[in-house]
Amino acid sequence: MARRALWSSGAAKDAVPRIAHLDRDRPLVEAAQRDPARFDALYRRYLARVYSYAYYELGDHHAAEDATEATFVSALTNLQRFEERARPSDGEGASTFRVWLFQIARNEVAGERRRARRRPVEPIGETVVVDPVDLESAAVRRDEARAAWQALGRLPGERRQAMVLRFVDELSTAEIAGVLGRSEGAVRVLIHRALKSVAKDMGVSQRIDDGRGSAS
Repeated sequence: MARRALWSSGAAKDAVPRIAHLDRDRPLVEAAQRDPARFDALYRRYLARVYSYAYYELGDHHAAEDATEATFVSALTNLQRFEERARPSDGEGASTFRVWLFQIARNEVAGERRRARRRPVEPIGETVVVDPVDLESAAVRRDEARAAWQALGRLPGERRQAMVLRFVDELSTAEIAGVLGRSEGAVRVLIHRALKSVAKDMGVSQRIDDGRGSAS
């Protein structure tokens, strides 16, 4: 049974409890539950964010598209079973539908990664077309982007996912906790350690590059 979001106002016990309308997606969800054709509004709201999460996790455009499509198909198929679980502590902008959607996305990304291991493909995106006049600066930017991507990719699974959900998809700590099935405190630790790891990794890479430059 769905848990309604309530808060205590100090009123008598027999008073009617106030319902906290915290899930900002509630009107769209209820409309889509009544008429699946209206799911399109939720699809348009979250398409870019789900795709970004899938792409940052998988590093491949086509795989990210597949995972994104599967996420929304699963969400639409199971929408009638969705239960709102917003709490007053989640804040005014809380969206339990968003947490639920990213839980599905996380599962679909994991499934896509398993399938990719069974059919390995060559990585894409290594070839970059640049203006010949600006070859050197373009090469530097490309190397920096590649180093950042590699540093993020070397993070353990949940640290990487927490970073993407926080800084790419802009989920709150509470929402990330719901997606990963961890406490908010644990999520803060994950993000803090991830940031330290990436900073250290990038710093080491920069010093190595500087050393090469001075030796030449």
